[in-house]
Amino acid sequence: MPSDTIQWFPGHMAKTRRMISENLKNVDIVIEILDARIPYSSRNPEIVRLTEGKPSLILMNKCSLADPAATKYWCEKYAGKDTVCIPTDCITGEGLNKLAPAIRDILSEKLERYEQKGMTGRKLKAMVIGIPNVGKSSLINKISKSKKAKVENRPGVTLDKQWVSTDIGIDLLDMPGVLWPKFEDRKVGENLALTGAVKDSILDIETLGMALCGRMRELYPDMLCTRYKLPSIPEGDNYDLMCAVGRKRGFLISGGEIDTERTANMLIDELRSGKLGRITLDR
Repeated sequence: MPSDTIQWFPGHMAKTRRMISENLKNVDIVIEILDARIPYSSRNPEIVRLTEGKPSLILMNKCSLADPAATKYWCEKYAGKDTVCIPTDCITGEGLNKLAPAIRDILSEKLERYEQKGMTGRKLKAMVIGIPNVGKSSLINKISKSKKAKVENRPGVTLDKQWVSTDIGIDLLDMPGVLWPKFEDRKVGENLALTGAVKDSILDIETLGMALCGRMRELYPDMLCTRYKLPSIPEGDNYDLMCAVGRKRGFLISGGEIDTERTANMLIDELRSGKLGRITLDR
């Protein structure tokens, strides 16, 4: 599937890039949220470039849906000077209690300077950024114990910035989700589509289903066989594999043909809901 068939860069995303640049001076730290299922594909290279030199906390969100060993690997890979990376899940609350201590640790020198100037109790300010549908609004609502940030299970819901107060001594600047204009790597575009970071309506769902079958064949063949009661991965290409899954599920149309569109939709829904298992698509 050519990567340009799944590009999605609405006008508000260009506006978001400008807002990030303009507001960096107003915050102490950047909280960058990644999708733990696609920790490489969900890292916007333009955000990395725009925020270079700013202290950062990376949250590997939706970690309960991801492969724990892969999450550990990517957390270690992204951690560095002035950067901490921790697994989180906004639904279960996993890891969220580590957020405030991590921020205070990263900004310990700044907090010490505040204390020396008698500015104890001054709130820190953090910008929350990431790709669409990665869980920014859910995180903010969980931390602030409110529903100030609009949450829906589709990309492009938050269209403007907003400040949200919390009782953990940190004000959060919620920014709209932002992608980048061109995915150089075809797999990156596919992974973003599979996890819902781009709108489903602009995708060829069957081609995407075949891409997921290819990932599962390569990374988690046993999980695929177990979930769909396949004796083994069938010979042939990813289309044949998708048809084998559809046949096992009884997704047949007239003449005994496999309903590949229904099969693809089911596969993608089961990936997103975690029914396929704890899966990380970036290796």
